[in-house]
Amino acid sequence: MDEDRQGTDLIARQLAEEFKLEAWQVDNVLALIDEGNTIPFIARYRKEKTGSMSDEVLRDFSERLTYLRNLEAKKEQVMGTIEEQGKLTSELKEQIQKAATLVEVEDLYRPYRPKRRTRATIAKERGLEPLAMILWKQDDTTDMNTLAGAYVGGESDVATVDDALQGAKDIMAELVADEAEYRKQIRSLTAAKGQLTAKAKNPDATSVYEMYYDYREPVHKAAGHRILALNRGEAEKILSVSIEAPVEEILQYLERQIIRGEARRELLEEVIEDAYKRLIAPSIDNEIRGELTEKAQDGAIHVFGKNLTQLLMQPPIAGKTVLGLDPAFRTGCKLAVVDATGKVLDTAVIYPTSGPGRIPEAKQKLKQLIAKHHVDIIAIGNGTASRESEMFVVETLKEISDPVSYIIVNEAGASVYSASKLGTEEFPDFDVALRSAVSIGRRLQDPLAELVKIDPKSIGVGQYQHDMNQAKLSEALTGVVEDCVNKVGVDVNTASPSLLSYISGISKTVAKNIVTYREETGRFHDRRDLLKVSKLGPKAYEQCAGFLRIQGGDNPLDNTAVHPESYAAAQNLLSLLGYSLEDVQSGGIAQIQNRLRGQDEEKMASQIGVGVPTLKDILSELAKPGRDPRDEAPAPILRTDVLEMKDLREGMVLKGTVRNVIDFGVFVDIGVHQDGLVHISQLSNKFVKHPLDVVSVGDVVDVKVISLDLERKRIGLSMRL
Repeated sequence: MDEDRQGTDLIARQLAEEFKLEAWQVDNVLALIDEGNTIPFIARYRKEKTGSMSDEVLRDFSERLTYLRNLEAKKEQVMGTIEEQGKLTSELKEQIQKAATLVEVEDLYRPYRPKRRTRATIAKERGLEPLAMILWKQDDTTDMNTLAGAYVGGESDVATVDDALQGAKDIMAELVADEAEYRKQIRSLTAAKGQLTAKAKNPDATSVYEMYYDYREPVHKAAGHRILALNRGEAEKILSVSIEAPVEEILQYLERQIIRGEARRELLEEVIEDAYKRLIAPSIDNEIRGELTEKAQDGAIHVFGKNLTQLLMQPPIAGKTVLGLDPAFRTGCKLAVVDATGKVLDTAVIYPTSGPGRIPEAKQKLKQLIAKHHVDIIAIGNGTASRESEMFVVETLKEISDPVSYIIVNEAGASVYSASKLGTEEFPDFDVALRSAVSIGRRLQDPLAELVKIDPKSIGVGQYQHDMNQAKLSEALTGVVEDCVNKVGVDVNTASPSLLSYISGISKTVAKNIVTYREETGRFHDRRDLLKVSKLGPKAYEQCAGFLRIQGGDNPLDNTAVHPESYAAAQNLLSLLGYSLEDVQSGGIAQIQNRLRGQDEEKMASQIGVGVPTLKDILSELAKPGRDPRDEAPAPILRTDVLEMKDLREGMVLKGTVRNVIDFGVFVDIGVHQDGLVHISQLSNKFVKHPLDVVSVGDVVDVKVISLDLERKRIGLSMRL
């Protein structure tokens, strides 16, 4: 128990140092996580205990905590295994306990790990270990052949002196390869001075990897997106990728560590070269490439997460009837009209891209749907035939008097949803393409509510996502979606099971039970009604209640992010400031924060029984109950006319929407079928370390056209206006 306590204290101190936190913050967060509290709940409702740590920092903290606990568990397992062998010295135990990474622990464990039959183990079976140790220690200067001769013949199956010496050399080579300190230094030298190289397997072949056909770059300078590109080129058998290590420097280092005189120099030089090239280099290369890949993947996952956050947090277009259009050629464009609540009002199929003869009929049908349902906006998917569909829509809109606009919507993942079990359950009578049209329309109305139905990996705002550790990617992106959903909150009386399942403390089963309860009783009138839901116990209620909203319920605080545990504090605050719950119900108290100006926040917080962070959160909610944090983001650009790539000219300045952010730049929708690229060098007049430091997905930006390649459909843009 003392060792467990010591390990916990070490982890706590390390986390405090790495995250620049006070000891009390670390202790509180560890306790909160171990009690089963979710990250969104801790971030929002335990600010006093965490020092107002953000959800992003808390997730990084939790991930690092898991790694350090796994590291401690690995150390215990390794020390136990070595102790069972009777080989755990106090010095080795101290080395293992001080190891900072799993790689270091594995290096120390290597000599004691059960091995498959190697050249060294075969030599030991033949009785050659004593000879190897004599030569290794370099104390006995007797002629090597004479020493080896003693192990030839007799009961031994060693036939010649050369056989004996070769077996001894194999044993010594493994000794070199198993030494943890040597591996550590070689890994460091290779990472610092090695070159990452790539060659084309067929230099005459055309591919997207041509820039890597004769590639060389220092390992420590290789950017993440290049690492992932090389990995993919290698996986597709187009590239041969390797690491060129500073071999001479490594061999000299080993010789300095091992050779103590001239008597055995030639033999040991041969052993060292064999140990490095046969046993050490291949595994070190794999480890370094693995580390490079992991770091590149972590960077790509981070970028994907940031992009996904911005996409999910785009403002909803409330109160509008939307017509979703899923473009296609031969099979026709699928249309779905959804009202302001997302309810499907009508569907149709038209064929404006199948030939000029069918355009009049398609126009007529589109006009009928617009007039019948008072459509405000047409959302056009950006897939196949999107450009042709856009031109058709613009021509049709010019022929009607109604003020209807359109927007191109990123339809990534719509087909995944359409073919999913969830899509089938939601629209059993629709074919796959009609479900896509509904999804396209709804994702314009409320991106968050619709996109949670789709696997985050399929939403299309990352790079190389299919080449990554899929479990790690899914975990990270699920965390992003959870944070977004809980930041916004959901109306428990209208939310889908998909949306509810991302709420803190609610499983997929409980989400379905909430919907079942709603259908059976009509609606939730009070947050306490949640306790009547099957399998939603007190702990789950504590975690979820603050994130679920009830509009028009019995208690106006139920339509805020104020947690039920703080209702008494909120009511006390209202009384102290001369307000009542009725004032909240009538639309909020916009001036409530002004009433507190000049007063002692610490004293006021103490009076109502909460901390200052919670006091500020309560004030914010009472001022604007039911507010949507997404409303602060820029609204999407609605269009009424079409722009083609041939209409562009170098020097033109246009307004566009950021569609994707990657390591080397930003893709911007400027209203033509092809997104333009703003290279990282064109993002600002100042140095930009990463595009995310300048822009986010969904941002509306001004860009200048700096290059056009009509044949390859490439548009170069600049934000350096």
